[in-house]
Amino acid sequence: MAKKAAHKGTKATPIAPRHAAEIPPLRPGDTVAVHVRIVEGDKERVQVFQGTIIQIRGAGPNRSFTVRKLSRGYGIERIFPYATPAIAKVEVKRHGRVRRAKLYYLRDRTGREAMLHEERSEGKPRPETVAK
Repeated sequence: MAKKAAHKGTKATPIAPRHAAEIPPLRPGDTVAVHVRIVEGDKERVQVFQGTIIQIRGAGPNRSFTVRKLSRGYGIERIFPYATPAIAKVEVKRHGRVRRAKLYYLRDRTGREAMLHEERSEGKPRPETVAK
Protein backbone atom coordinates (compact mmCIF):
# COMPACT_ATOMS: atom_id res chain seq x y z
CA MET A 1 0.00 0.00 0.00
CA ALA A 2 1.50 3.32 -1.04
CA LYS A 3 1.80 5.97 1.62
CA LYS A 4 0.33 9.36 0.81
CA ALA A 5 2.78 12.22 0.87
CA ALA A 6 2.13 14.68 3.65
CA HIS A 7 0.93 18.01 2.35
CA LYS A 8 3.35 20.74 3.30
CA GLY A 9 0.96 23.66 2.98
CA THR A 10 1.65 27.12 4.20
CA LYS A 11 -0.64 28.84 6.61
CA ALA A 12 -3.55 30.49 4.91
CA THR A 13 -3.17 34.22 5.10
CA PRO A 14 -6.41 36.09 5.55
CA ILE A 15 -7.44 38.10 2.54
CA ALA A 16 -7.69 41.77 3.33
CA PRO A 17 -11.02 43.17 2.20
CA ARG A 18 -10.79 45.51 -0.73
CA HIS A 19 -11.65 49.13 -0.16
CA ALA A 20 -15.41 48.88 -0.15
CA ALA A 21 -18.16 51.38 0.52
CA GLU A 22 -19.98 51.20 3.82
CA ILE A 23 -23.08 49.15 2.98
CA PRO A 24 -26.08 49.52 5.31
CA PRO A 25 -27.89 46.42 6.62
CA LEU A 26 -29.85 44.93 3.72
CA ARG A 27 -32.68 42.41 3.56
CA PRO A 28 -34.52 40.75 0.68
CA GLY A 29 -37.42 42.92 -0.41
CA ASP A 30 -35.63 46.21 0.22
CA THR A 31 -35.68 48.71 -2.62
CA VAL A 32 -32.16 50.07 -2.98
CA ALA A 33 -30.25 52.51 -5.16
CA VAL A 34 -26.74 51.20 -5.79
CA HIS A 35 -24.29 53.86 -6.96
CA VAL A 36 -21.81 52.07 -9.22
CA ARG A 37 -18.50 53.52 -10.39
CA ILE A 38 -18.09 53.15 -14.16
CA VAL A 39 -14.68 53.71 -15.75
CA GLU A 40 -14.67 54.64 -19.43
CA GLY A 41 -11.20 55.29 -20.73
CA ASP A 42 -9.61 57.76 -18.33
CA LYS A 43 -12.95 59.12 -17.07
CA GLU A 44 -14.91 57.82 -14.11
CA ARG A 45 -18.59 58.39 -13.49
CA VAL A 46 -21.25 57.09 -11.12
CA GLN A 47 -24.34 55.30 -12.43
CA VAL A 48 -27.34 54.49 -10.23
CA PHE A 49 -28.96 51.03 -10.42
CA GLN A 50 -32.25 51.08 -8.49
CA GLY A 51 -34.30 47.96 -7.86
CA THR A 52 -35.45 45.32 -5.38
CA ILE A 53 -33.11 42.92 -3.59
CA ILE A 54 -34.23 39.40 -4.52
CA GLN A 55 -31.48 37.48 -2.74
CA ILE A 56 -28.51 37.77 -0.44
CA ARG A 57 -26.05 34.91 -0.60
CA GLY A 58 -22.69 33.89 0.79
CA ALA A 59 -20.85 34.88 3.92
CA GLY A 60 -17.80 36.92 4.79
CA PRO A 61 -15.85 38.41 1.89
CA ASN A 62 -17.76 36.28 -0.65
CA ARG A 63 -21.14 37.76 0.29
CA SER A 64 -23.20 39.26 -2.53
CA PHE A 65 -26.69 40.58 -3.19
CA THR A 66 -28.83 40.49 -6.34
CA VAL A 67 -30.87 43.53 -7.38
CA ARG A 68 -33.69 43.29 -9.93
CA LYS A 69 -35.34 46.14 -11.78
CA LEU A 70 -37.71 46.50 -14.72
CA SER A 71 -36.49 48.62 -17.60
CA ARG A 72 -38.78 49.16 -20.59
CA GLY A 73 -40.65 45.96 -19.78
CA TYR A 74 -37.55 43.79 -19.44
CA GLY A 75 -36.32 42.48 -16.12
CA ILE A 76 -32.67 43.24 -15.41
CA GLU A 77 -30.77 41.57 -12.59
CA ARG A 78 -27.35 42.53 -11.39
CA ILE A 79 -25.20 40.81 -8.75
CA PHE A 80 -23.11 43.03 -6.50
CA PRO A 81 -20.38 41.68 -4.21
CA TYR A 82 -20.28 43.36 -0.80
CA ALA A 83 -16.49 43.83 -0.88
CA THR A 84 -15.97 45.64 -4.16
CA PRO A 85 -14.52 49.06 -4.89
CA ALA A 86 -17.00 49.43 -7.77
CA ILE A 87 -19.82 50.40 -5.37
CA ALA A 88 -19.67 54.05 -4.36
CA LYS A 89 -22.64 53.83 -1.97
CA VAL A 90 -25.91 52.00 -1.36
CA GLU A 91 -29.10 53.81 -0.36
CA VAL A 92 -32.09 51.95 1.06
CA LYS A 93 -35.19 53.65 -0.39
CA ARG A 94 -37.87 51.50 1.25
CA HIS A 95 -38.24 48.25 3.14
CA GLY A 96 -40.50 45.64 1.54
CA ARG A 97 -42.50 43.24 3.69
CA VAL A 98 -41.64 39.71 2.56
CA ARG A 99 -41.76 36.25 4.13
CA ARG A 100 -39.03 34.57 2.11
CA ALA A 101 -35.26 34.83 1.82
CA LYS A 102 -35.17 34.31 -1.96
CA LEU A 103 -37.69 36.26 -4.01
CA TYR A 104 -37.37 34.36 -7.28
CA TYR A 105 -41.14 34.51 -7.79
CA LEU A 106 -40.75 38.19 -8.73
CA ARG A 107 -39.14 37.07 -12.00
CA ASP A 108 -42.52 35.89 -13.29
CA ARG A 109 -44.33 39.09 -12.34
CA THR A 110 -44.50 42.46 -14.05
CA GLY A 111 -46.10 45.79 -13.30
CA ARG A 112 -48.18 46.16 -10.15
CA GLU A 113 -48.11 42.47 -9.32
CA ALA A 114 -44.33 42.70 -8.90
CA MET A 115 -44.68 45.43 -6.25
CA LEU A 116 -44.10 44.55 -2.62
CA HIS A 117 -45.98 46.00 0.34
CA GLU A 118 -43.94 48.47 2.32
CA GLU A 119 -42.92 47.50 5.81
CA ARG A 120 -44.41 49.96 8.26
CA SER A 121 -42.63 50.57 11.52
CA GLU A 122 -44.85 51.01 14.55
CA GLY A 123 -42.36 53.34 16.19
CA LYS A 124 -39.94 50.46 16.78
CA PRO A 125 -36.65 50.57 14.85
CA ARG A 126 -35.52 47.52 12.88
CA PRO A 127 -33.16 45.29 14.86
CA GLU A 128 -30.29 45.83 12.39
CA THR A 129 -30.44 49.62 12.71
CA VAL A 130 -30.32 49.85 16.52
CA ALA A 131 -27.10 51.51 17.66
CA LYS A 132 -25.12 49.46 20.13
